[in-house]
Amino acid sequence: MLHTAKRRAIDFMRRAKLRDQKYGEIAHGMDLYKEVDVDYALDGEIDDDLLRLIFMTCHPVLSQNARVALTLRLLCGLTTDEIARSFLIAESTIAQRIVRAKRTLRSKKVPFDVPTGGALKDRLSAVLEVIYLMFNEGYSATSGNDWIRPLLCQEALRLGRILAEIVPHESEVHGLVSLMEIQASRLKTRVNPKGEPVRLLEQNRAKWDQLLIRRGLAALERSQKLGSTLGPYALQAAISACHAEAPTATETDWIRIAALYEALARVTPSPIVELNRAVAISMAFGPSYGLQIVDELCAEPSLKGYHLLPSVRGDLLVKLGRCDEARTEFERASSMTRNDREKELLLNRANDCES
Repeated sequence: MLHTAKRRAIDFMRRAKLRDQKYGEIAHGMDLYKEVDVDYALDGEIDDDLLRLIFMTCHPVLSQNARVALTLRLLCGLTTDEIARSFLIAESTIAQRIVRAKRTLRSKKVPFDVPTGGALKDRLSAVLEVIYLMFNEGYSATSGNDWIRPLLCQEALRLGRILAEIVPHESEVHGLVSLMEIQASRLKTRVNPKGEPVRLLEQNRAKWDQLLIRRGLAALERSQKLGSTLGPYALQAAISACHAEAPTATETDWIRIAALYEALARVTPSPIVELNRAVAISMAFGPSYGLQIVDELCAEPSLKGYHLLPSVRGDLLVKLGRCDEARTEFERASSMTRNDREKELLLNRANDCES
């Protein structure tokens, strides 16, 4: 059963790769949102092979983490290493989690069918997380010689758009679509012609995809109308919107971004959110304030091997004129990342500290 599903998913992803190449040619000439019959949407039927399979494998007999890990590995093509980075845990732990999830599905003889109605909604949270983590891996690749994997981002965004049609009254679905639309608008500016990473504040905003930004802002507005309070995906989308709406990097509303990260930390507390909040605090109120938060995070066990912690700390130290310490942090960060492009960027930042 699982073997058949995996084979079908791989075949689908291969076809999707060819189709997505065409997306690049037509994306600016048409609206990729489809008109869907209301009764069809309310029935919860899923007219997409990959999305149907994702809902099947996100079975409630498994824990949320197990559902997401199994689906990312089985259907989305992510390695255990890439999934482990998403969860900030050891690769061996993820591997064991996936094995146990497969064993559970077999032992309980779980029917491999498509959920509808309430059953579909019960699986929605896990499906959203799968799509979110799939997009994140495309946006910032764990390893290899490419910093971004655009096709992975496009496929995640495609799935999100379809999902928003199937469950149009779910605020967080639109929040996730908004987040992906706005983030995807920056993909072409995240690397230079040589494929080297370009940091957010150094990107050419004139080249951000305005069509994707408009779509993202519209999806965020839909999310806000549907939900009395913003969920974690909508909050992240609101943060991305602050960047998208700022004409220049210096005009970014960092105080609002810091407040949104504060709200996000209350909804889904995590060390990653805290690290991002530290960056926003430093931009809004000064690097010394951000450094205080980062220094506290240095004791967080889950961030022990997370390269962005010393990278952020190095950046704050540079702004404070503590270049020798910053160089050490950038060198440490470069030794921790497995992405060749990011490693090169961090080593160059370390070298810049010597000049």
